Amino acid sequence: MLMLATTSPNLLSVSPLPHNDNETKSSRPSNGCFFPKPSSRISLFSSNLDNSCAKFSVSASVAISTNSEVIDKNAKISKYCEMGNLKNAVELVCGSKKSELDLEGYCSVLELCAGLKSLQDGKRVHSVICNNGAEIDGPLGAKLVFMFVKCADLREARRVFDKLSNGKVFLWNLMINEYAKVRNFREGIHLFRKMQELGIQANSYTFSCILKCFSSLGYVREGEWVHGYLYKLGFGSDNTVGNSLMAFYFKNRRIESARKVFDELSDRDVISWNSMISAYVSNGLAEKGVQIFRQMLSFGVDVDLATVINVLMACSDGGNLSLGRALHSYAIKTCLDMDIMFYNNVLDMYSKCGDLSGATQVFGKMGQRSVVSWTSMIAGYVREGLSDEAIELFSEMERNGVSPDVYTITSILHACACNGSLKKGRDIHKYIREHGMDSSLFVCNTLMDMYAKCGSMEDAHSVFSNMPVKDIVSWNTMIGGYSKNCLPNEALKLFSEMQQKSKPDGMTIASVLPACASLAALNRGQEIHGHILRNGYFSDRYVANALVDMYVKCGVLVLARLLFDIIPIKDLISWTVIVAGYGMHGFGREAITAFNEMRKSGIKPDSVSFISILYACSHSGLLDEAWRFFDSMRNDYSIVPKLEHYACMVDLLARTGNLTKAYKFINKMPIEPDATIWGSLLCGCRIHHDVKLAEKVAERVFELEPENTGYYVLLANIYAEAEKWEEVKKLRERIGRQGLKKNPGCSWIEIKGKVQIFVAGNSSHPQATKIESLLKRLRLKMKEEGYSPKMQYALINADEMEKEVALCGHSEKLAIAFGILNLPPGKTIRVTKNLRVCSDCHEMAKFISKTSRREIVLRDSNRFHHMKDGSCSCRGFW
Repeated sequence: MLMLATTSPNLLSVSPLPHNDNETKSSRPSNGCFFPKPSSRISLFSSNLDNSCAKFSVSASVAISTNSEVIDKNAKISKYCEMGNLKNAVELVCGSKKSELDLEGYCSVLELCAGLKSLQDGKRVHSVICNNGAEIDGPLGAKLVFMFVKCADLREARRVFDKLSNGKVFLWNLMINEYAKVRNFREGIHLFRKMQELGIQANSYTFSCILKCFSSLGYVREGEWVHGYLYKLGFGSDNTVGNSLMAFYFKNRRIESARKVFDELSDRDVISWNSMISAYVSNGLAEKGVQIFRQMLSFGVDVDLATVINVLMACSDGGNLSLGRALHSYAIKTCLDMDIMFYNNVLDMYSKCGDLSGATQVFGKMGQRSVVSWTSMIAGYVREGLSDEAIELFSEMERNGVSPDVYTITSILHACACNGSLKKGRDIHKYIREHGMDSSLFVCNTLMDMYAKCGSMEDAHSVFSNMPVKDIVSWNTMIGGYSKNCLPNEALKLFSEMQQKSKPDGMTIASVLPACASLAALNRGQEIHGHILRNGYFSDRYVANALVDMYVKCGVLVLARLLFDIIPIKDLISWTVIVAGYGMHGFGREAITAFNEMRKSGIKPDSVSFISILYACSHSGLLDEAWRFFDSMRNDYSIVPKLEHYACMVDLLARTGNLTKAYKFINKMPIEPDATIWGSLLCGCRIHHDVKLAEKVAERVFELEPENTGYYVLLANIYAEAEKWEEVKKLRERIGRQGLKKNPGCSWIEIKGKVQIFVAGNSSHPQATKIESLLKRLRLKMKEEGYSPKMQYALINADEMEKEVALCGHSEKLAIAFGILNLPPGKTIRVTKNLRVCSDCHEMAKFISKTSRREIVLRDSNRFHHMKDGSCSCRGFW
């Protein structure tokens, strides 16, 4: 018994050891303790032992069995994790006792929770760990932080992280990077500083993370400090750090600094080259990006798909079609892994480079098309002026079940704006409302722009008034829309409202100045000029051009020229404005001089600038000069004349009395003449009293624009001058039968910032009696000095007294008389009229300028008349 008692323990101790490493590992838990496998010899000998020995053997057997279960449970957890069976692994963890789980089991299941982003299961395991009192500091703590970060519970990850004494840099990097991802850059910077205080050595990944934070917050000085610090630590040649530094400098538009970092990298990888190309492109320096690409090729660096995509974007922005085609060909030949992103960039490149045929071919061959593909194609059609095709493609996209995004919507709205498709634009607006896209500021601004360009300012205002948030683009779109749609008062009113809520920028000023120009509101324009000077907006070429144009159209040509002369860099618009200005004011020779100066400065005239110079020649009677410009336009600049050019030539021929030549010129035109061209000839017939030709021309005009009352009135004037009152009566009856209404003559004058409006024949003005009395005195004085009123412009068959009374009621006379009564002596009188000034008013204004010894600037629908000392700048060509 004694011998057996002593040998039994020895039997346990000499159980055969496993003979291979795999078995050893399976029997050895991760805590380093060794548990021998149970031997079959124990049970054989146990059957012959007495009770006490049997008791000893059972106790040993239970201990071995318990340890075996611990090993089996942790092994099972690991096996479940290897198989990705998270459910069973977590259930096993939750159903086990504290003594049955080891560190490796916890870590395995936490890693799987992180991989599958199962926060709920991760929290259950975390709870078991806490309840079991497991030591969280160390590897287990790191796994917990990692799990919470991957499962997007940054707050819980931070709680665990703050309790760790672990100084491992990878955990700090993990937290800083995660804060950068959720755009909490300041907290990332706080952790970096705390890391430095604790003396934890940063690595290349740390610097990459913290540079993202500094870059996003625009902390240039701090980023430069990090740059110097990491060079001291020896990271200067590290590609990862170098790439991050380049990205930091480029994002803060420190392009030279980024290039310096790139040049100092000793061993640039493809990521470095791609970073430089991409950064140049994203900063609007496409050509520099292409240069880097060429340099990359010369160094023999292998090009990858990212390189090709970056350079394709450079080609798109820079219009480099030949290189774009070469890259497309290269990608096909080298069998790069071309995905939909690649094809979208190729499509965009062809589209933006103007090769719509190439874009169409790529689009047709794409097996898979995303919303980006369709949008690129639609935008390409719009850029090429093919708005109808863009709208049709949008409809096809809808039929294919592809939902448009905001970029698609804005592209198709632009197409509607370009071709004036108001109906389709309203359909798109309905889609926007139904899909909740009207919350997008970008979409609403584009929608307003579409309505404004389609002439529906009511719809544009409806969108504007319902916008919860408005930016500067919103205000500018509405103000510009009102100006362009001949609603200057609304534009000025909205500008005043804007000044109370938002600060105008250069574009606002350039949008509102045309409203001042349209109304000839000089005082308001001068106020805005002061705003321009206070805010330094004159350096903006759009503002400068609009300001010059405003002074031109307000009749202050001298100041317009002074401002024009100080524009540092004059573009085609600048020159066209001043040429047109001289033309409007009757200074044809000066217009020609300016036009020739423009050509000498190297600026090539376009179609619009030729309209301006031909107009100037027309209003100064410069027939030979006009023909030279007309021929030069066709022969020297290969510009095909449009209706506007032909209209200027017909107008000039008619004004100079060449009515027959004008008539023949119209009949030989290669394009169909419109009512404006025939109307110009009709005006000439009136000037030169050719009733017979006037009747022939008038019928053509009435066919083209039967509802334009102005042409009926013009023919009535011709009949009245010839005293054909019966014909005047017939015309009046014709107008009545057709339900047409003559636009009433309307003139206005601005005094002390307030606009006074006068309508022909209206005596409701508060100073009507004074005005009438003054005009009678002036008329009497005119007669005494030999001036006779031109009674034919009264357009009534009555006695001389009635005609004279009718003439005194013309709106421009009323406005001039009001100016004399209310402006200081010697002050220039500036009057604007909605129609052409009549000959009688023209003569009377000249007489008033002489007797009152003041200048009168009269702007009618056709041109300016500067009256001074009894003479007019028009010299009869009006």
